[in-house]
Amino acid sequence: MRFMCVGDSMTIGRAGDFTWRYRLWQHLSASLDGPFALVGPRTELYDTETGAAASCAYAADDFPPAARRHLAGWGEGWLHMAPVIAETVAAHRPDVLLVSLGLIDLGFYTNSAQTARNARAFLAAARTANPRIRCVLLPVIPNIRAESDAPFAAECARFNELLAKAVADLDTPVSPLLLASHPPAYDIHTDTYDGTHPGPTGEHHLAAAFADAMHQAWGVGGAYAGAAAGRPVAGAATSGSR
Repeated sequence: MRFMCVGDSMTIGRAGDFTWRYRLWQHLSASLDGPFALVGPRTELYDTETGAAASCAYAADDFPPAARRHLAGWGEGWLHMAPVIAETVAAHRPDVLLVSLGLIDLGFYTNSAQTARNARAFLAAARTANPRIRCVLLPVIPNIRAESDAPFAAECARFNELLAKAVADLDTPVSPLLLASHPPAYDIHTDTYDGTHPGPTGEHHLAAAFADAMHQAWGVGGAYAGAAAGRPVAGAATSGSR
């Protein structure tokens, strides 16, 4: 199976991060019976000192370069990914898209209704390149801004409602869509380093949201083993992607 992680700053990560993509790779290495790959056009982390996605300084030395591939960008959202997803799916041939987008859109670019339209456009475009594509979509996790900005919090909640409706409307047997659950134990005060971006325990919770959705709905892999205690997955691979 070929998986592509699609996201914003929470997915690309910054220099020195493990990333939830690494946590997911650990999980899939330990739980999948068959071969798999993480695919995409990018491999880098965001360098906060230079303001560019040009760092290879992952915290995990055992994260193989081939498994670092993704389609994520610091400051990028549904607005930016919808126009490029068809060509990216065609070029990199993922079977499953693991998508965490929306917070940056609502914070800087579009309201909830506009963001939902961009999400639908993204899904339609992905299907033009692969009519059998599977997608797992993570709801927006409100960040620290939502605690003091009631209109922003309301937009986050409204978008999540619209995203759930899009999944219900567009899900098909040929191209199934899953709405992952909000990580139940995720706490922005302890699982992030700034109220938005995941730290090590937050990375486990995000990886678990995707892993458990696929396991429960499609029988892919097993239940995620590392999120609750913030520990590496037992038996995780320490060498190249399979």
